[in-house]
Amino acid sequence: MADIVVLCAHPDLAHSRVNRTLLRAVRDATLPHVELRDLYALYPDYLIDVGLEQRTLAEARLIVWQHPLQWYSMPPLMKLWVDEVLAFEWAYGPGGHALRGKDLWLVLSTGGPAHSYHPAGSNRHFFDAFLPPYEQTAALCGMRFLPPMVLHDAHRVGTDELSGHAHTYMERLGRYPQWPEMADLPECPTCEIEVEERPLPV
Repeated sequence: MADIVVLCAHPDLAHSRVNRTLLRAVRDATLPHVELRDLYALYPDYLIDVGLEQRTLAEARLIVWQHPLQWYSMPPLMKLWVDEVLAFEWAYGPGGHALRGKDLWLVLSTGGPAHSYHPAGSNRHFFDAFLPPYEQTAALCGMRFLPPMVLHDAHRVGTDELSGHAHTYMERLGRYPQWPEMADLPECPTCEIEVEERPLPV
């Protein structure tokens, strides 16, 4: 099993210049401690092998969610993956400690430019305002939420900038956990939850 699991989720990868480039970079890097899982290729029918996904996560130290930000959230298959794989009494809740002590890292792309994520911009908030659901998901599972790697303006990004972004991504994967900022990050939080507080639809 790999130390790092990269979960890529893009519903139309053939038309995604950014995520296709990043996914190809992970594949070509052939880092022995990294496992790449392209969710839309693995589960085109949306029938997720929960047991396999959980076994894969259980052995990892770093879990990477690589996807485009869609409607200020994750693509639908990624959300289904979260709903089914991060199960009660496995990932959180009584006895749910399978992910405790691991790191979660978001590698995101946005269609809008950086300046649109501003109170005066079209998205009306700074980008960090859209991250609390991710942070709380990590906290509930006892994982440390690492500072995300974000590429804005994905539709117009230049070739050199995209290449540099992919290079940085591979460098970070290759050096984990030897990142300069790691020493300053807090430890994984403790976020216990009672049965009646489960985040389920009602």
